[in-house]
Amino acid sequence: MSVESTRRIVLLRHAKADWGQETDHERPLAERGRKDAPVAGRRLARSGIRFDLALCSTAARTRETWKLAVHELPERPRTVYEERIYEASLGELIALLNEIPEDVSDVIVIGHNPGMHALADALAGDAEGDAHARMNRSGYPTAAYAVLTFTGTWKSVEHGVARLEDFWTPHD
Repeated sequence: MSVESTRRIVLLRHAKADWGQETDHERPLAERGRKDAPVAGRRLARSGIRFDLALCSTAARTRETWKLAVHELPERPRTVYEERIYEASLGELIALLNEIPEDVSDVIVIGHNPGMHALADALAGDAEGDAHARMNRSGYPTAAYAVLTFTGTWKSVEHGVARLEDFWTPHD
């Protein structure tokens, strides 16, 4: 893959989780989350993006979201369950993207807020346009995702490097 290739980053927030007696890390999806996750997967399938890699938080709600969403995709990408995504800071999430192998073109990260919103906002920099307005208006609800594109290496991912191409929520 050329350094000048366009790459895509999709940031999927986990679907709606239940509030039971479990620890935060082990919270399962609520009924609404189990309905929204496959809808997000179908929307991603229609986008035509073929993911080379999925990075998924180890939390129960993100694993369950990914299991339901990936079932809707035409091809299952290699999936890495990454404990560093859970409770990650913006800097930690960018560092994780910087570690992606250069042969990966399109990646999906399944994670949590405030991290997913902060990362989408930071990568898009001073973005304007409909997708950015929708993202900021909605506050990045559960099962929402952002699609960002950039040209360069994974090691070059930093604030303002990407363009926010799409933002979708289950309520759209």
